[in-house]
Amino acid sequence: MKKQEAIILFHSMHPNFFEQEYIQSLSEEWTFDEMFLRLDEFDMSKYEKSLDTSITFGFFEGNREELLEVVEQVDSDWIKFFIGEDRVFCAYLDGKVVSFCHIQNMGTYSINGQTLKIGGPGCVGTLPKYRDKGIGLMMVKKATQILKEEGYDYSYIHFTYVAQWYAKLGYETVLKWTKNGIL
Repeated sequence: MKKQEAIILFHSMHPNFFEQEYIQSLSEEWTFDEMFLRLDEFDMSKYEKSLDTSITFGFFEGNREELLEVVEQVDSDWIKFFIGEDRVFCAYLDGKVVSFCHIQNMGTYSINGQTLKIGGPGCVGTLPKYRDKGIGLMMVKKATQILKEEGYDYSYIHFTYVAQWYAKLGYETVLKWTKNGIL
């Protein structure tokens, strides 16, 4: 996706984004990435990691309060995004959530006469004691595959500061921004 197309799409998906109080409260020094992955080019073998055989993946079906407790341990500001959210995909260790993300339908947009169905993993988090083991990235890999199987054209990572992490799966930065706007 070309930068100008990405800018148009960003403003379509997130109108008045830079005027939001939360965005304006961010530090001047912080830079964030917007990333896309064409799902017809997504390769499940791009990232391989041997995990503990007790790790499983699937949509969350348990007690919502237990999920919210896990989310709070990762980022308490995210709890509001998980209340009532049905498409939460998780990594489990012995049946307990250790990593989680939304699988979001972000809508259908027209760019240069082409209609694009866009989805993506959002609010990706892993409990601190399970980080740096490959669990979270393997979960995002599986979530991305679900989006591909559901017929999405692009998977979109919005508002991240860990672009190198997502790049391991083939996601590419199309825009960088600060609280003051697109760079």
